[in-house]
Amino acid sequence: MSVQYRTVPRNGDKLSALGFGCMRLPQKRGRIDEAEAISQIRYAIDHGVNYVDTAPPYHAGESERLLGKALQDGYRERVKIATKLTHFMLQKPEDMTRMLNMQLSKLQTGYTSDKVAFRNHSNGRITSRNHQTADALISH
Repeated sequence: MSVQYRTVPRNGDKLSALGFGCMRLPQKRGRIDEAEAISQIRYAIDHGVNYVDTAPPYHAGESERLLGKALQDGYRERVKIATKLTHFMLQKPEDMTRMLNMQLSKLQTGYTSDKVAFRNHSNGRITSRNHQTADALISH
């Protein structure tokens, strides 16, 4: 298998054209099948995938925790992690810091490679639950 890579213009990172999304991990009895999910994630990384994507709502918050486990034993250093800033979990500016710290704890890492914010499709602005723009939240 030959993995293709793309260079990210803003920082020069070379990311695999195909990433591993953690939205629909294998399940057993209504919960993430940890052994199978970790095996799949590590298989992808061992075969050249270096970009993984997760978010707080995936698997009722368990996707990030499982990904943190999968990235132990040297796998964290081999990938870039993208996660999302979920606007419906934000009510005040401090919630952004609280959410990021919670995500980092679940992921068992001190950093993510990218933070994705959802946009309001009607006006294109990044909004929080109470419809403040993300810029307004950050500036407080």
